Amino acid sequence: MSDMNSRRLDIDALRALRAIKLHGGVTRAAEALNLTQSAVSHKVKRMEASLGCELLDRKPGAAIFTSDGEGLLDYAERILGLHDEALVSLAKSDLAGRVLLGFTEDTTCSDLSRILGRFRRLHPQVAIRAKVRMSLVLRSMLERGELDVAIVQVFAHEVRPTDLVLLREELHWVKSGELSLDFKESIPFLSFDENCFYRRWALDIGQDGGAALETVFECSSAAGIVAAVNAGLGVALLSDRHLHPEMEIIDSRLPAPPALAYVVRRARKARNPALESLISEIEREISRYGGLALAV
Repeated sequence: MSDMNSRRLDIDALRALRAIKLHGGVTRAAEALNLTQSAVSHKVKRMEASLGCELLDRKPGAAIFTSDGEGLLDYAERILGLHDEALVSLAKSDLAGRVLLGFTEDTTCSDLSRILGRFRRLHPQVAIRAKVRMSLVLRSMLERGELDVAIVQVFAHEVRPTDLVLLREELHWVKSGELSLDFKESIPFLSFDENCFYRRWALDIGQDGGAALETVFECSSAAGIVAAVNAGLGVALLSDRHLHPEMEIIDSRLPAPPALAYVVRRARKARNPALESLISEIEREISRYGGLALAV
């Protein structure tokens, strides 16, 4: 019992551990948290000393976390969620109202869902109505005033000063390593549907290098496009999170795609206390971890 009493899980250290997982390493986690690398390392080493086990695998070429570290991450998610929810619950609120919210499919199973669930428990008088659509559809709904706010994907150069950036990533032309291409012929293109702005860019600017794209496969889900790429059916545009080791990035012969950003975007005239509170909660989560995790 005395040994158990001497062991502690520090909240800040758990946040650092989660940030390392989220950003893929100590250096990038430190940058996202606005801390020095040594400060993040110290938090983790102090927790390792308290627990009597190693959480990070520091051997060259090894995975970031040890088995103990991976196991603790599962608990860290729940501990941090309950900790933050308890703090917010102490600030008693009679917040009421309605928020019309739009999601893309790949943000429904993510940190955003966890934040939304916590917000709903803490503010039961706020009615949240959510719709899942593709980014272009959600952006049109915002313009028409059919939504108060939406989490959408845009090209990085389209980010507005009023947007809240959740995540930035790169977009790539990819194919199966087993697929041979003849750029003198039409290139088989694996496309999302007509509501995808990747597709519009590809069929407009994406052919400026002289290659002719022929759409041979159309699917509204990333999982379907990934499966088609792996089957060697053609080339596709996929973001960092959807790349697989067996895929080959096409670095030449096709124009370089623009970078991407996931943003929280409000409708131009949408202003109400419930909406402002939800957006503030998302901002606080970003400040804690330097970003949010989205589904893969």
